[in-house]
This record gives sequence, structure tokens and C-alpha cells, in this order.
Amino acid sequence: MSQRIAFLDFDGTITNKDSFLEMVKFRAGTSRFYFGFLLNSPFIIAWKLGLVSNQFAKERVMQYFFGKMECQKFAALCEAFAREALPSMIRPKALKEIAQLQATGTEVVIVSASPEDWLKPWCRQLNTTLISTKLEVRNDRITGRILGFNCHGEEKVRRIREVYDLSRYNEIYCYGDTQGDKPMLSLANISFYRPFR
Repeated sequence: MSQRIAFLDFDGTITNKDSFLEMVKFRAGTSRFYFGFLLNSPFIIAWKLGLVSNQFAKERVMQYFFGKMECQKFAALCEAFAREALPSMIRPKALKEIAQLQATGTEVVIVSASPEDWLKPWCRQLNTTLISTKLEVRNDRITGRILGFNCHGEEKVRRIREVYDLSRYNEIYCYGDTQGDKPMLSLANISFYRPFR
């Protein structure tokens, strides 16, 4: 019996917007969103210039908007975001593809650099597995730092191999939309780059 698995990037592939940015806007409101990014622009520019890592810049933004937030409050915020904001960001073609994959018995895995907290509710609803960035918690509060490494680029491949023995699968499908997804796409028998646009 053929064993099939599909790994799909979330932001930009399944969605038409970056859920990380939209989550920040959902939390802060438009004015505070832009003010916060203005304050953090030196770190973002440094990342774009290759002077600091993607993870460093992301953590600075996370610390500014979510640092020291109680876990229970953060979880409620993530649930609300997944319920109220995410549905309008999902590409219809991506939903159709996921449904078709599942109908053929293919295991569907969402692999994302966005924190797992606001992706879990969506993945539960679609009955898909999630591999995603994890956030550090101390004293029952979000620190804004990432636990381990940002699930981006080669880290996506490492995390996939940590969970799955890919030699068990006859068919491996991968879907992505940026250079950061290229390492994951290289795992596939069949890969799709920006397929739902």
C-alpha cells in the first residue's frame, strides 16, 4: 500500500497574508502595530541586511507585543485570532487541496515559522498535524523568545526528520512560497511552489 505524506508551509502558501503580522495587528490595533514596528525597525532592517538572524528580529517584535503576557490570556487571544481573523486569510484553493489530499489517505502536515499557538486551533479543525515554532514560557508568562529555533529554512527539514522517517513514504509532497521553503521542497518527490495563487 502506497504511503503518502504532504508538508505545507502556512504563511503565504495557505494564506494570502502573513499570520504573524496579522496576529500582532489583531493584538495591538493598527496604530500601535505601526508604532511598534517603527520602534523595532532597526532590528528588522538589520535582519533584511543579513546582519542579524530572522529569529533575533522576530523575538524582538514578539517581546515588544507579547512579552510578559499571561499564558491563559495569550491562549485566549490566539483562539480568538484563529476563529475571527484566520478564516478570511485562507486561500480557497489551498483548502480544496488539503481536502483532496486527505480524501486520498494522504497525511497532511502544516510546517510553519509562525508560533504554534494560533495555528493549533485551525489545524485541529482541519484534522492536520502541525510542526511549528514554539514560544518560551516562564512563570506562566510568554517571554517573547523562541524555544529552540525558529521553524524556518533548514530548521523545517530538521524538525520534519525529527518526527517522520521519510523512507517509509512512497510519495512525499511539499508546498511552499519563499526561499525559506526551498530546503523543505527538496524533500519531495513532487513539490509545488506558490501553487494556490
